[in-house]
Amino acid sequence: MLASPVIAEADVKQIAADLIPQLRSTEMQAETDRKVPAENIKLLADSGLLGIFRAQKWGGSALSVRAHVDAVSTLAEGCQATAWVLSVYHAHDFLVGHMSERAQEDIYASSPMQAVAAVIGPRGKAIRRKDGSYLLSGFWPFASGNAASDWMLLGAHVFDEDGTQIDEGDLAVPMAQITRQDDWFVAGLQGTGSNSVKCTDVEVPAHRFVSLPAVLENQTAAFANPDTPSIYKTQAGPALGLFICTSSLGAARRALEEFRRVVPGKMVMYTDHISHEWSAIQQAAGKAASMIHAAELLAYNMADDMDHWARKGEKMPMELRARIRSDITMVPALCRDATQLLMRVGGAAGLSLKSPIQLNARNTLAASMHGFLLEEAGNEIYGRFLLGVDPGTPII
Repeated sequence: MLASPVIAEADVKQIAADLIPQLRSTEMQAETDRKVPAENIKLLADSGLLGIFRAQKWGGSALSVRAHVDAVSTLAEGCQATAWVLSVYHAHDFLVGHMSERAQEDIYASSPMQAVAAVIGPRGKAIRRKDGSYLLSGFWPFASGNAASDWMLLGAHVFDEDGTQIDEGDLAVPMAQITRQDDWFVAGLQGTGSNSVKCTDVEVPAHRFVSLPAVLENQTAAFANPDTPSIYKTQAGPALGLFICTSSLGAARRALEEFRRVVPGKMVMYTDHISHEWSAIQQAAGKAASMIHAAELLAYNMADDMDHWARKGEKMPMELRARIRSDITMVPALCRDATQLLMRVGGAAGLSLKSPIQLNARNTLAASMHGFLLEEAGNEIYGRFLLGVDPGTPII
């Protein structure tokens, strides 16, 4: 795959919008195949959207968090599964940017537009040997987009050879050393191809490891280097959450678009109402649209806050980080509730498996169930902070 052209921030939204018709034409194929079609991955690469966070020396554009929101939320109006996979590829490029130069070369040099899959959370176990290398084993579910990847980042608890835990982080491993499981049979985001992966006693050189605590607390070399693109100086906790909440915006907008297309002129069965003249339909449309707009405002406000502090090269204040930890859960929650409302009020035709309303109602529900995006958890963390209680997690 050839490197795509460097793209400008101002062009991102239009580039993504131009892909919507093609993504809609393969949306149901993604659902049936349980993975993003190969032609969609090529579209992402050829358009430059795949490389939004990648350094220019590796064929990317090194743009901002706002550019990510533009790209992913717009693409999701065509296919949320494709947009979700793009969002995690962006997150993984962000993490690769905190790895050593040698690791980046291993991953990107043979294919500058390499799509990197990952399970970031430390689900595996790595033994750090005396020479600094690692022996990695584990089972990692929910590995979105791994079918199109030749490399993965796998999260692990790290132990020394005496069995003492010394760190946790992500290790870059070629897909040739990983086994994919065909187990992604789900009721939402089925097109993301989030099959589990596993490996046993894989040797990983020292330079292909990055410490998660170091990334979360701005302690990697990327933060200290004045020449590092500002995207890699973004506060990692808020950023990693925002990256995966954004596809719900476009999915909800798509559901509202379809609702406005199919509802007018229909009879409300067993009543004398014409649907678009019925106050219940009108209220649902207005409420859903406002909820989606509120989610958009939250997403862009968070992106601008992250970009501001990244460009300053400083840590975000903890209160802002705690608020964002809650706000990132509100984006998919608002989109989920808006699409569920549209599906429920829009009539039984919305049950059709061909309906974008039901598809995106299921997809936004699935997105809101991601461990990082659980509304109750995000609200609790922020509430604990506001009340002077230990938040109970370092991922803020």
